[in-house]
Parts: sequence; C-alpha cells; structure tokens
Amino acid sequence: MTFERPVLIILHGGTGDGDAERMLATARVAAARGTAASALAAGFEAVIIGTDDPPAFEPLQPNVLFDADTPGEPFDFDSRLRGIVSRYGLHRPAVMGSGSVPLVGVEEFRFIVEQLDARDARFVTNNFFSADLTAWTPGDAISATSTMSRDNVLPRRLRDDAGLAPVILPRTTATQFDLDTPSDLAVLALTPGLHPTLATAAAAATATAERYRAFLPLLCDRTAQVVVAGRVGSATWQYLERETACRIRMFSEERGLATAPAGYRAHSALGFLLEEVGIQRFFERMALLGDALVLDTRVIEAHLGLEPSREDRFQSDLLNHATIEDDFLRRFTERAASAPMPVLLGGHSLVAGGLMAINDVAWQENDRRLGIGQ
Repeated sequence: MTFERPVLIILHGGTGDGDAERMLATARVAAARGTAASALAAGFEAVIIGTDDPPAFEPLQPNVLFDADTPGEPFDFDSRLRGIVSRYGLHRPAVMGSGSVPLVGVEEFRFIVEQLDARDARFVTNNFFSADLTAWTPGDAISATSTMSRDNVLPRRLRDDAGLAPVILPRTTATQFDLDTPSDLAVLALTPGLHPTLATAAAAATATAERYRAFLPLLCDRTAQVVVAGRVGSATWQYLERETACRIRMFSEERGLATAPAGYRAHSALGFLLEEVGIQRFFERMALLGDALVLDTRVIEAHLGLEPSREDRFQSDLLNHATIEDDFLRRFTERAASAPMPVLLGGHSLVAGGLMAINDVAWQENDRRLGIGQ
C-alpha cells in the first residue's frame, strides 16, 4: 500500500494506568479522532494511527488505519517513524502525537497540504525548536537525518541534515496549544466550541477548571499582576505583554530541560527560594509578588532532584493532593490548593499554549460580561 497525497501519522501510546493518566489518555484519543477528521477534510489522503492500544480508537473512521506497535517492544520514536514512512511509501508524511495541537482545524491542515504540494523540498512545523506537528516532502528525506529520540527535534534534522526549507505555521493559540497534562485538559474544559467528543473528555477536568475561573478576570484587569514561572519562551512572554491587560511578572527558567544531556542538574531561582523558606512561606511570598501564580512545576522538581511518578504529577496538576504518593509533591500541592490567590500548576504546555488559550477564554467571558458584541 502506497500513498501519493499527504498522509498524517498520529502516534499514541504509553499512557499509563493511573486515574489521571487514563483521564488524559481518553482525551488524547478524542483529540486524535477530531484531528484525523480535520486532516481528511483538508485533503489528506489517509491517517495512520501508530499505537499500542488499537481498541481505544475503534470503530475506525473512514480512511484511518492502524499500524500497531509490536507487543513487548519498547517504543522508539526514531525507528517507529522511519518504519511507517518506509512501509507505506509515504511521499508527503506528517507526524504528531495524539494530544498535539488539538485545536488545529481544517484551515491549518489545508495550508499544510498546499505546502506539501509545492515542487521544492520543504517541511512545515508549528515550532521549529520544539515541534508538535511536522510535515515534509519528499518523504524519503528522513533517511538523511540522524537519529532522533523525540519528535520535537525533527524540523532541525530535516533542515540541517536533509537540507529541506522550513515553513513555520503562524503562532496562534491553535498551533501552540498541546494536550500534555491534565492542566491542559482543564483549559479545554473552559474552552467553548470544541468538537463534542473532545468536550466530553475535557469535562472530566471540570473541577479543576472551576478553580481556573477565578484566574480569568485577572488577565483582563489593568490593576492585577500575574506571576508566570517555568520554561516560558520569549514568544509567550511577548504574547502575554501584548494580549493581556494585567502586568506580568516573569521567571523564565530551564528552557530545554526536556532535552538536557544525561546528568544535567537544573537550577531554579524559585527552587532556591522554596528551599530557604519552606512550602507555606513560599506561597505567601508568591502572593506578595502577584494576584495569581501560573507555575511549571517540572522545573521545581528538577531543581530539587525529585522524580515523582507521572500519575503523581498529573494529580498535582489537578490539585488533587490527597491522592499523591510523593510526600513533598503532596504537601506542595496541598498548599497550592489553599493558597491565598489562584494557583495553576502544570508542565511546559501550561506556560505556553495553555496561557494563550486561557487568555482567549478570559477575554470572551469579559466581553460577554460587559455585553460587548451582543
């Protein structure tokens, strides 16, 4: 079986068995199904689901097929991607994870199809330095690239190793928002206009989303100040300065942490503060710095040398402290939930596309409250 037109590869697997892990896995499947429908409507010839859990996607949509993982074999992104491209003879492949850019729709995918139909060798991505979605032509250009452990380096390999020309999608909420952790699911629970299947999955995070509602008005308040801390990129900072009414106090730390070399030791200014004053006084100090805190907790964990389970991290994102096994993370999350100002906990996606999506919702609700546009 070979394909001449663009084909989207969606990779899904290794989701875990914890309650929060399963919640996110269900949402990622819903997101993938919606993404597949949008890609096909935009002109993709087929969608290939590379997964260790085919039953999660049944019944299959038309023009969607499985490429099941080999049972018992550890997942390896590089070999998995190369294998699918080669096995199906893909000339215009695109690849993404099941939770990647769930708000990207037909319009964006139609633009990708147009770019892949160009005569010259090129690739399209949503983020050159940390990709969630990458499409390229010719498909066999991947054979010239060096080994990749993660999908986010694929654009750099296609440019530097294979010589393909880059095309970067505009930085919008749709192209930057990812479904990586339950905090992102809480953001989706606030977002109107979702595909019904994804909206149903997002409803599982409604309790956490309701806590976020106290945060929304601050983004539209010129007298408010919001603290944002973690792996915040310059583009996100610029967006917040441009698109929010509040003042932003920014702590940008440990960019590139996820791809740091083995043995790398993270250091964080907020981590040092936490060590000096303890958990309770940490949140008291944060309340003096702003009216709300949006925190990428993975930087704090790395600074302290903590390695909580993914389920513990996800429960912390949901502010469900009682279910967390790691002692420090449980106490930290409990204080965050009872802090004197709104606290949002999550990973890198929360302080990137997540904040952009939250800001969109904040202004929609602000306009509705003021009767603007009605």
